[in-house]
Formats: sequence, structure tokens, C-alpha cells
Amino acid sequence: MKRVAFYTLGCKLNFSETSTISRMFEDKGYQKVDFTDKPDIFVINTCSVTENADKKCKKIVKEAKKISPNSYVTIVGCYAQLKPKEISEIKGVDAVLGAAEKFRMFEFLDDFTSNNKPQVFASEIQEAKAYNSSYSYGDRTRTFLKVQDGCNYGCAFCTIPLARGKSRSASIAEIVEQAKEIAASEVKEVVLTGVNIGDFGIQDGRRKEKFIDLIKALDEIEGIDRFRISSIEPNLLSNEVIEFVSQSQRFVPHFHVPLQSGSDKILKRMNRRYLSDLYRDRVSNIKQLMPHCCIGVDVITGFPGETEEDFLDTYQFLNELDVSYLHVFTYSERANTQALEMDGIVPIKERQRRSNMLRTLSEKKKRYFYEQHTGNSQTVLFEDDIEDGMMHGFTENYIRIKAKYDPVLINETKTVQMVRVDENCLMEVEELEEVLVH
Repeated sequence: MKRVAFYTLGCKLNFSETSTISRMFEDKGYQKVDFTDKPDIFVINTCSVTENADKKCKKIVKEAKKISPNSYVTIVGCYAQLKPKEISEIKGVDAVLGAAEKFRMFEFLDDFTSNNKPQVFASEIQEAKAYNSSYSYGDRTRTFLKVQDGCNYGCAFCTIPLARGKSRSASIAEIVEQAKEIAASEVKEVVLTGVNIGDFGIQDGRRKEKFIDLIKALDEIEGIDRFRISSIEPNLLSNEVIEFVSQSQRFVPHFHVPLQSGSDKILKRMNRRYLSDLYRDRVSNIKQLMPHCCIGVDVITGFPGETEEDFLDTYQFLNELDVSYLHVFTYSERANTQALEMDGIVPIKERQRRSNMLRTLSEKKKRYFYEQHTGNSQTVLFEDDIEDGMMHGFTENYIRIKAKYDPVLINETKTVQMVRVDENCLMEVEELEEVLVH
């Protein structure tokens, strides 16, 4: 029995797909082992959002060959689709599979035996037409359930449409069946994930269903305590979706909504499909209906043409906005993107300075959000995340708490009283007593 290990870089979508690929191996009789357990095969699922992700891939291949020098190394994922030849030249790589091939690797790599010459199977992205259902299982307290893939948008900084192809989805009926499979396990929380999940519903190139109808159907499924929506574009986060979540049985009050810039000039240069007023309106509506809702924001600093005034517009916009935390990305040049041809390049050090300013703002926003909830009771889902005798978990509105370790509480929900925010921005709770399992 050959042993196989997996490593995932990047987003929640990649985690769901890695888990599905690992089950394919197990169904074929392979034994899944830890990365450090000297496997015969490594499968590395890559990201290519930033230049650092590419560098990480190279480093992981190097580490894999140190652990198991005679292993077979297969690279899949976004980086594999965008730069297959470049990856094939990395010392130690045996096979590279693109977006249309990664779920069919047993058709191409039947025995996973190295012949000292890397094999590349990566067709043009136009061939990535099939929708491959995926969900993570057995890796975490929560499951990442893929509901959509690809993107029809053309943001000037983004390589994802080149790496994953056009927007496409499974049907509501198929996703509901997968959610029921998950509900039959011990999983308590499901995170809906995809490239552009608000664009859910495109099958065979035509829109057949809507995201709002998907979440209404999932809300009826018994056996899952929580559904959480991952990143959703502000122009696709309709007021109808917001209103539904505010009244939902199972969808939690937490949205992650990409902004990228608070400057309308920069939003237009980025080819984003909204301006700052729409974003402000969405946040206002969320908070009006769900004052306790957690709102996360993606933002990019140093995009070509971003002046100091543009950056300060973004900073001020976010400072005044009632959001809970920021994911800050420093712009990095990516091949075959429109932004690469734009003038107004911002020096690297200046990009980093702006990023640091926003990260400091994020820390203040997060602490303020947490402190607003001290003294309140919240339901926490405890995770298998133990450190220094303390365990951790998340409330429905994504406040991370810490409590004294109790093995009985792992993967259980309990109503707790939140007391104070510690120096690491973790919420402390009152001493836990009897477990209240939902």
C-alpha cells in the first residue's frame, strides 16, 4: 500500500479540493499519512495570488524531498495552471496537472513512479469546463463546502480567471445532497466557498439558479448547527441575502466582503463592479439588521496609480466604516494581468508602509469589535486547537475565544459569558461548567 501526503496553499476552496482528492486516493487503496511521515507520494495544491505563494511552493517541494528523497511529487492548483513549465523545472517535481486535469490524475498518473523526467498535463484554461464538487472532511471542526468555481469578472490585478476558468456551479439539489452527507457526520459548521460564490447558479454556460435560493435550501437541512458564507462580492451581496441571513435558522451573522480600495478612482482602475457608496450601503444595511454582525474586508495597497491621497481616502473610508477586521494584501505584479501594463507604479517600500498602516487599523477595529461584546452571552463552537492548556473556538459572529482545556468540549457548542479581551485579542470567558450541546 503506497502512502500519500497532501499540502495545501491558499484559500478555503483549495482546502475543500485537497480533501476531495485525498478521498480519491483512499478509494484507490492508498494510505493517507502526515507530510512528515515519509510518504511515497506528495500532492501539493498551490495558490498563485501573490509572488510569495509561488515561492512557498518551491520551498515545500524542497522540504518534501528532504523528508522522503525517493518520493513522487505532484503539483496541482492555480500555480500549476498558470506556470506549468516553470514548475516542471523545479528540482524534485515529477508531475504537474492543470485545472482541467487535477481531478483526473489517475487517468494520467497510473502508478506514480518517477522516470526522472517531469510530466506536464495542463491544457488551456478554456478546457476547464467541468464542475468538480468538493468538500473538506475529517481535517477540521468545520467543513469547507465548494458551491462554485471560476470567475467571469476581469479585475485588473487578478489571475484567478486564468487559473480556474469561467464561472460554473453544481445544482442546488447536488449541493443539498452533499450537505446532507456532511450533516450525517460530526461536523457542526459548514463554510460555503468558491471563487465568486455570489455568482452561483451558472451551469453549462447559462444561469439556471440563484445564490439566495441555494442558502434558503441549505437553511432547511437538519444536523448542521451553522452555515457560514465565505467571501462574497459587495455587488452580489444583495439586500435580499442580507435580510435572509438576519432571520436565518442556521446562517451566522458574519460576512467577508472584498473592498480592495476606498478610492473610487482606484476601484475603476481595478475594473471592480461597484463604487464606495454601494459598499457603504451594504455595510450600513448589515449593521442595521444585525448590529452584532462581524464584517471582514479585503483591501489591496499600492495598486498602480494609487497616490498618497488615494490611499488616505481608503484609510479614512475604512476608519469610518463599521467593520470588524481587515485582510490586507500588498499589491504584487502578476503576469498576464491588465495591471502589469499600467503606469504609476508604487515603490515596494511605500506599498509595505501603507499595508502596515492598515494592519494597525485592523487590530484596532478587531479589538473594538470584541470589546463591544464583553459581558454578552454567545454560543461557541470549540475546536481541537489546544495551546498552553487553553482551548479555542469561535462564536457565531466570529469572535475567537479561549477557555481552559476540557476534552469533552471539543467539537461541541456551549453558551458562554464573555468577560474580557486579552493582550492577544482573544476573548476570555467565565469558567465553564456543564456542557450545553446543541
